[in-house]
Amino acid sequence: MSSTHRFDRAFANAPVIPFSDESKFILFSDCHRGDNSGADDFANNRNIYFHALKHYYQNGFTYCELGDGDELWENLSFDILFESHKNVYGLMQQFYAEGRLHLIWGNHDMVYKNQHYVEKHLHKFFDRKTDSDQPLFPGIKVHEGIILKHKETNQELFLCHGHQADWMNYVAWRFNRFMVRVLWRPLQGAGISDPTSPAKNYQELIKVERRTKKWITQRNNQFTITGHTHRPRFPEPGDIAYFNDGSCVHPRSITGLEIENGAITLIKWQIATTDEGFLRIIRIPLEGPQKLIDYRTK
Repeated sequence: MSSTHRFDRAFANAPVIPFSDESKFILFSDCHRGDNSGADDFANNRNIYFHALKHYYQNGFTYCELGDGDELWENLSFDILFESHKNVYGLMQQFYAEGRLHLIWGNHDMVYKNQHYVEKHLHKFFDRKTDSDQPLFPGIKVHEGIILKHKETNQELFLCHGHQADWMNYVAWRFNRFMVRVLWRPLQGAGISDPTSPAKNYQELIKVERRTKKWITQRNNQFTITGHTHRPRFPEPGDIAYFNDGSCVHPRSITGLEIENGAITLIKWQIATTDEGFLRIIRIPLEGPQKLIDYRTK
């Protein structure tokens, strides 16, 4: 199956979520929440991410996570991730309880394709204090893609992880998971990167972006937002409507996309030093805001 067919299938099966100019969304991907060990890339930015996500919760945003939220290649089970980052999952639980959480699976958490796995690990958790199962995200389904559809303009925004354009990380993901788990994870501490990852292999990144843009063009410039490559993308109106929210494992920063007031903005959260010498977490707009309607095809 070609990348075009994989994108087509994800688009065809994507649930549609209506929205309006009053709606507010924050899109993050590639958190790679791990076990809080030296191999856990998320651990370095955990405080930045938690602060940013709390800001969005308090300000009424809906959180869409576009895949690779959980690092289930390096780690055998979700349970250890939950124990390592309980505060994060607790905050996500608050989003979900208010109908403001949507999850998409990527290659590193592709096990969420299996609804039985989702029901076993995400619907509930074992509370050591009470020695009983407690609800986490009861009834949740993790999708391959989501379509945000504007109530008035009918403009459709397609959200997916983006590994549909990456054969090795979609079709051969089990082999890649095995290699990461037994080979690259032990070498990660020595600074040796996984060469199959487009985030760490520029040639693979370019191939993934080229295939994604080809699919977008074939579908009359379908507005599309992905993650996977870890490289933020924010096109000008009139260009190929390919957006990428970046990742939450950049060195000392995270990037994402905000949708608010009918516009989209690429943002970065990072730690900065004040004139008084205090450290604080700040939000920096990188691109936009740009009206969504500016990308609508005629």
